[in-house]
Amino acid sequence: MEATVTVTPDQLPELLLHVAVVRPVFLWGAPGIGKSSLVRDFADALGLECVTLLGTQLAPEDLIGVPQIVDDRSRFAPPEMIAREQPYCLFLDELNAAPAEVQKSFYSLILDRRVGNYELPAGSVVIGAGNRATDNALARPMASALVNRMVHVHLRADVDDWLKWASVSDMHPWVVNYIVQRPDHLWSQPPKTEQPFSTPRGWHMLSDALHSYGDGLDDTTLWVLASGILSAAHASGFRAFVKTVRHAFDLEAVLKGDAGWPRDPVDRDLLYFLSEAFRARLIKELPESREHVSAGVKRFVLRAKTMLTELAEISVECAQLVIASDDDGLPVLPSWFLIEVTRDLPRLAARR
Repeated sequence: MEATVTVTPDQLPELLLHVAVVRPVFLWGAPGIGKSSLVRDFADALGLECVTLLGTQLAPEDLIGVPQIVDDRSRFAPPEMIAREQPYCLFLDELNAAPAEVQKSFYSLILDRRVGNYELPAGSVVIGAGNRATDNALARPMASALVNRMVHVHLRADVDDWLKWASVSDMHPWVVNYIVQRPDHLWSQPPKTEQPFSTPRGWHMLSDALHSYGDGLDDTTLWVLASGILSAAHASGFRAFVKTVRHAFDLEAVLKGDAGWPRDPVDRDLLYFLSEAFRARLIKELPESREHVSAGVKRFVLRAKTMLTELAEISVECAQLVIASDDDGLPVLPSWFLIEVTRDLPRLAARR
């Protein structure tokens, strides 16, 4: 199912509080963005035990139960994990990855809150979750009868929400500070091949590994860890960022003129990282219209053009990366700035 309207992790609890208590909800989202943990946190907030069933690990009889003879008649006895006396949160994770026969077994449980003669206690909530087919994850078509039994909510990764969570979750400062500088690296589209890709869950895994190693982590091991968890581009960027931290060398120093662009060929990954960080800063700081440029921004623009000139002397490729268009060929920097760069860079280069 493709997303039409999405919600952030911060918006989800209130929505569930009003909807999940009266109707089953299905939560769609890419792998690793926190669907399962958000559902568990929601259940905890309601004081409900969260009982998780994985659709990929179930057979129909795991839900329906097995027949028993009672008073010379047979009836199905639902499994203990479902048949509870106290209200609880039933979390059907990876529901759309379950085989069709298993999905059918959920029909009455989801719509009527009933399995055979057993009915969920009043106050229970039912929440399903799954990945999308576009995420290259295991996802089977969901029958229209099942789709129509739930309220569908699409969750997206949100940098501000993640940073707020990270600030109280003992995330490694390298990870937090990197995402502050490169918020676009929090999540990457899952690849079509079996390669790592970046997700909030992946950054959490990397943070745990960094904490485990402590200060003795060497560059080679860092590269192994980052490459095994993140996308290749993000792993390279994070490795270069750690170099800046360890050598007290960052974009701010270059902006202030306290340091120059790294020129040593062995620091080429660092140069690429600083170039990308410079591009991100320009996108953030420059207004769309020249009319809204303050005196402070004018000084920043002048410095930025000088930095681009210096960068082009070291690597034309990195300088082009700073001002390049997006993947669709559309400019990401304001047109007035690009015009000034085209006009002034030759003059600045000649002056140098």
